[in-house]
Amino acid sequence: MAHKAGFVNIIGNPNVGKSTLMNAFIGERLSIITSKAQTTRHRILGIVNGDDFQVILSDTPGIIKPAYELQSSMMDFVKSAFEDADVLIYMVEIGEKDLKDENFFNKIINSKIPVLLLLNKIDKSTQDQVEEKLDYWKSKVPNAEIHVISALENFNVQNVFDRILELLPESPAFYPKDQLTDKPERFFINEAIREKILLHYKKEIPYAVEIETEEFIETDKIIKIRSVIMVERDTQKGIIIGHKGAALKRVGTEARKDLEKFFNKKIHIELYVKVNKNWRNDKRQLKRFGYND
Repeated sequence: MAHKAGFVNIIGNPNVGKSTLMNAFIGERLSIITSKAQTTRHRILGIVNGDDFQVILSDTPGIIKPAYELQSSMMDFVKSAFEDADVLIYMVEIGEKDLKDENFFNKIINSKIPVLLLLNKIDKSTQDQVEEKLDYWKSKVPNAEIHVISALENFNVQNVFDRILELLPESPAFYPKDQLTDKPERFFINEAIREKILLHYKKEIPYAVEIETEEFIETDKIIKIRSVIMVERDTQKGIIIGHKGAALKRVGTEARKDLEKFFNKKIHIELYVKVNKNWRNDKRQLKRFGYND
């Protein structure tokens, strides 16, 4: 039987369920999921392997109008998703209208590659609402094949995956068959810590934070990790640490539990907080953190 392989890139507005869908396809939590917008900052590849296929899924940041340099870099990841896709997934949820960016929307409706429009979160709507939305999106994106799903409830996800396999070109694998992602271990450590900050801190704090893992030492029985949480201001540093260090300790404990599941090994984690002024608008620093190629 011929081997199929290709790139399937997921785009859409913030918070429509892109990361949830990718994790459902892969069966692993590669992309962090929270109810806050702009949770995904990078383009993250997740690889699903079978005997006769390799699907390379790409989760991208939600489409926004950039307000600072970091967000511009995030939108560059979305632009790149149009360039190498074999199948494009445009994800929408029941209650939303068009994309935040007209240029991206025009790229979708003029796409020369197959577009699957996934109407997500249908578990939160009535049959009439779903049918009304199906008619709406058929008129807006006539070139798309539309599927209704609930990524969270895993409804219709397997059928969409089977359709992706049908659409992929015949090709040898692009990555080794035992590889799950293109990102190194430290990336997932940083993301696990950042997820807890998104969950537990309000307002601007999560968006002013970047994580850098300075030490990753693995032995047979344990992984020792030392990571730095960077913030933009001294006041943010105090908030992250919390009274008598309680807030920071909670982040470390919860991240450790998730990472022990991810690596299937005991984890020892040390967290520090540093002020790194204006890093979100500093191109040199953004490059260091993997945002600018």
